[in-house]
Amino acid sequence: MSQWLNTAPQWILNLPKGLSEFCYKIFKCFIFDDRYMLFVKGLGNTLVITFFALLIGIALGVLVSLVRVTWDKNGLEMRRGPGKFFLWLANFLCKIYLTIIRGTPVVVQILIYYFIIMTSSDKLTTAIVAFGVNSGAYVAEIMRSGIMSIDIGQNEAGRSLGFGYVATMRFIILPQAFKNVLPALANEFIVLLKETAVAGYIGLADLAYAGSIVGGNTYEYLVPLVFGVALVYLILVMFFTWLVGKLERRLRASER
Repeated sequence: MSQWLNTAPQWILNLPKGLSEFCYKIFKCFIFDDRYMLFVKGLGNTLVITFFALLIGIALGVLVSLVRVTWDKNGLEMRRGPGKFFLWLANFLCKIYLTIIRGTPVVVQILIYYFIIMTSSDKLTTAIVAFGVNSGAYVAEIMRSGIMSIDIGQNEAGRSLGFGYVATMRFIILPQAFKNVLPALANEFIVLLKETAVAGYIGLADLAYAGSIVGGNTYEYLVPLVFGVALVYLILVMFFTWLVGKLERRLRASER
């Protein structure tokens, strides 16, 4: 403790005992040796993982949802042939993907990616891919419900305009489906933001990992984990929740 006291500012030592001890812990965990930079870097990695993983999740989720919806709507009515077989196979593989990803913990998935699948990749890339593939399974169900919520008359309107199935999906169905599921996609971003806290299992310096490192170095876990990790996550979640609420209100207003 004498090491910390020798480096602590005098004004902290002059405070009342209880307040002095608390400020001393804050100084030790965040100010001394520029430890706050660990949290800044960890927060940056957390946001980067969340953003790019969601992009992968949306791209993968849209693809899977289109395969599932196409099979549900047209699969049984298609004539036997290569087209129907490949659509059936794609739908079957999508079902396996959804079952495995939704049925296993994300921490197990990221460990499999790091130690088995992507052994030569850096930790940040591995985390982005692992969380992106995981998110894709949930985005797929969100997009599927959004597409299925579009009135069947929209498909008929596209056909009457001379659009084929792909063009109808691209120009008529998907834009409306995206609008309907935007709040759900925003909520998926919030869920993904919290799930990235397990990235530290592969040694990636995310926000939660920074808290554990500082706690291990200072033998003081309460301050870094509560004020450096939990409070930051809470502020981020509250901010994005506010944005989602604002988005929902705008969407409701635009429908009037």
